[in-house]
Amino acid sequence: MKAALLSELEEKIHYTFRNRHLLEMAMTHSSYANEHRREKLADNERLEFLGDAVLEAVCSEYLYHLYPGMGEGKLSTTRASMVCEPSLAKCARDLGLPSYLRLGKGEEQMGGRTKDSIISDATEALIGAVFLDGGFEEARSLVRTFILLDLKQEDLFRDRKTLLQEVVTIKGVQVEYRLIGEEGPPHDRIFTVAAVVDSEIRGIGKGRTKKAAEQEAARNTLNLLQP
Repeated sequence: MKAALLSELEEKIHYTFRNRHLLEMAMTHSSYANEHRREKLADNERLEFLGDAVLEAVCSEYLYHLYPGMGEGKLSTTRASMVCEPSLAKCARDLGLPSYLRLGKGEEQMGGRTKDSIISDATEALIGAVFLDGGFEEARSLVRTFILLDLKQEDLFRDRKTLLQEVVTIKGVQVEYRLIGEEGPPHDRIFTVAAVVDSEIRGIGKGRTKKAAEQEAARNTLNLLQP
């Protein structure tokens, strides 16, 4: 990965890496690493695992202080909506992160640079890379600046299914979620869910879990019902 691109990304996230290899790894999808086996490149999956834990910790702290009267159950569901694929992918796109990803030729041709799953994974990997390079406070600053503030401004941290339920209740109709498709290998399954309002499909969502797909379907339906 060209040094100029790495510097450009560092400038965007307001953090300069001591070990740039971590940043390069965070932007490397497994499809790219597989196509360059001779170079023995590491992909971003382990960093994603680490970043996911850091992200949850920062979001938990944020919600704990923001909503002192909120119970554990509501805190958990709110956090889940904050760190779901669509929310993270939206923040990543606002940052321009997809343009820095290293994808294999096949994944590139299949539109991998636009997939929420790949983009959100890279976001978590970036958080993990900053955590390893600069410690928890630097990773916390990254999450607060480029994820929590963005989500707060867009009101994305609210549970989209709950919001949709509130809207349809006012309209006197019902909403249900139907699984309409599954694709991909067992370890990388993509679910497609339709949000059905008053017996009519109004929004469709995709995600690596049924819950994530339902959230996206609800979000798309809200966009339609509340232009």
